[in-house]
Amino acid sequence: MNLARNEFDVTMRLVGRTLIFIGLALVVLGLLVSLGEKLPIRLGRLPGDIVVRGKNSVFYFPIVTSLLLSALLSLVMWLFGRR
Repeated sequence: MNLARNEFDVTMRLVGRTLIFIGLALVVLGLLVSLGEKLPIRLGRLPGDIVVRGKNSVFYFPIVTSLLLSALLSLVMWLFGRR
């Protein structure tokens, strides 16, 4: 009985830390979105992002921004996974 309770406590502690991390990540993402215009690097407008403008439409594919965010998130996940 005591062993099951300890496993439950460890699981709940992990869930709590995960929720805190997700909350902090959402706060940072919200700040980036709100202050995006004032940042020196404007994500979504990097050189290499593809923009095709037609008469009545615009096709936008942020490939360089996607690659940069993917590399950054991979680095962050790798650092957190090293524990």
